[in-house]
Parts: sequence; structure tokens; C-alpha cells
Amino acid sequence: MAESLRARALKLLARREYSRAELARKLSAHAEDSAEIEAVLDDCERRGWLSENRVVEQRVHTLRTRFGARRIERDLLARGVSGEAVAAALSGLKGNELEAAREVWSRKFGGRLPRTPAERAKQARFMQGRGFDMDVIMKVIKGVSEE
Repeated sequence: MAESLRARALKLLARREYSRAELARKLSAHAEDSAEIEAVLDDCERRGWLSENRVVEQRVHTLRTRFGARRIERDLLARGVSGEAVAAALSGLKGNELEAAREVWSRKFGGRLPRTPAERAKQARFMQGRGFDMDVIMKVIKGVSEE
């Protein structure tokens, strides 16, 4: 049974990176007890097949062009990534948050500054939903250049 669990884990990891918690959830339907799953996960980590750092790198790379740091943080935590790994990833994201927000805003609104309070509110809500902080959103919407 352990070999089939290992084969399932390897098949899943061949498609994309999984966090330890995600892979345990996927394998739980095929295992009789959690000790089997833990043994397979430990083996995968020891062999280098399962890596939390790769999960973080892959998710940040995938989501950065569309979302802000807060949204990426929520995504990583929902995937079961440790708080330390999330904090390390966020420290790198905060540095270019304004640039990323400008890119997302420009793609959505064509670089057109809002002319009415209703437009400003609509743009701010969109950017908040994308996970950007309000101070960054206001700089983008007001057209403030980077200092």
C-alpha cells in the first residue's frame, strides 16, 4: 500500500508543486491511516520531490502579474504553506508592490485616471479585490509617480 501511495504522490508532483498539506489531503482518500501518509510525505521531502520553497516560488511567479501581496499571502496560507515561508516571500513582494499595482490597473483600466468619485470607487474596489493595500491603490489611482 505504501508503494501505491508513493506512486500516487509522485504522479501528482510530476504535474505541479504541492505543499505538504495539499499532498496529504490528496492522498488521504487512498490511505488507511495518517501514519502511512506521513511516511510517504517524509520520504518525498527527503528525496527532494516535495519542497515548500518551490511551492512558494511557483505560486508567487504565477500570481504576481495579477494580484497584490495580500491576496498572494492568503493563497499561500490556504495551501498550507508555513508562516515563515509566507513571510519570506512577502518581504520580496512588498518592494515592487506599486509597480505591480500599476501594471494590473493599467491592464484593466487602460491607464485612464478616474474622472468621477464613482469611477474612483470602482477602480479602488477592483484593486482591493486583487489584494493591494489602500495606500498603494490611492497612489496608482491618483497617478502619483514613484519617489
